[in-house]
Amino acid sequence: MIFFLFIVVLLVAYWIFHRIFVHRKTFTGTAKLYGKTVIVTGGNTGIGKATAAQLAVRGARVILACRSKRRGEAAAQEVRRESGNDAVNFMQLDLASQKSIRSFAETFLKTEPRLDLLINNAALAAPGCTEDGLGMIFGVNHIGPFLLTNLLLERLKEYAPSRVVNVSSCGHDLGTIDFDCINTHKRLALGSSDFDLFKAYAHSKLCNVLFTHELAKRLEGTNVTCYSLHPGSVRSELARDINEWHMRIIKAIISKLGATDPVSGAQTTLYCALQENIEHLSGRYFSDSQVVQVKAEARDDGIAKKLWDISEKLCGLA
Repeated sequence: MIFFLFIVVLLVAYWIFHRIFVHRKTFTGTAKLYGKTVIVTGGNTGIGKATAAQLAVRGARVILACRSKRRGEAAAQEVRRESGNDAVNFMQLDLASQKSIRSFAETFLKTEPRLDLLINNAALAAPGCTEDGLGMIFGVNHIGPFLLTNLLLERLKEYAPSRVVNVSSCGHDLGTIDFDCINTHKRLALGSSDFDLFKAYAHSKLCNVLFTHELAKRLEGTNVTCYSLHPGSVRSELARDINEWHMRIIKAIISKLGATDPVSGAQTTLYCALQENIEHLSGRYFSDSQVVQVKAEARDDGIAKKLWDISEKLCGLA
């Protein structure tokens, strides 16, 4: 009940802020992507699918990187039909398995000659551990995208100018990085209650922002740029693993408070992926298609580098 009340207060506060201060923008850029290849993780549903559809309309070769073969192939077929672009394909990727991530990257690099845009969109808020013994939220939301990005960086550099877009959340502002917890338990937080999952999710979204901050430094001079973002309060399947009754109530509240649809939620992702002349903003965080200053912890060079070093060790890149 405490968790439920907390979420209600959070949602109401967000709605008030959203209604008073935020006027969501639609991306109106005219960039065409014929001849370019993009990867969208979690592209079979929600924001990921809406993003993939818009990129397909612009002519890109789109790879939907998803865990479920059935849902991924169905989404690819739907995007092909709706966009009129036949170059939309499914490739299996389970971010909860480093073996799967490495297999995906190996197959992609062998079969696809180029990569222009990587959108790390997939995320979850689920209990349990990954195949590699990491906390599920930490493994899927941070370590998975970290490993995938690093395995594909050389191909991105070959076809620069190119971009990496990491979908984070305004929830990162409630997160913090407990390195002792990561080193001891390979998790961002302990416990499996809905409130514990919410905390771990917020911590993982802070990881996304810090990863982007450090990645930008390491990419200086390569003509590869990267951005993190908040997509907005979006009706999606993100919290499908939270207690069923809590989730039903939360979804009802979100619906009443006017949460945006996935197409609207994809607009800031599209901005970071396609907007011209934002290269000098590499490493920054965006919300509603504009740069937002993040809290000190989210732009701390020392914390970002320490997280990078630990992440390398946890996925065998060190």
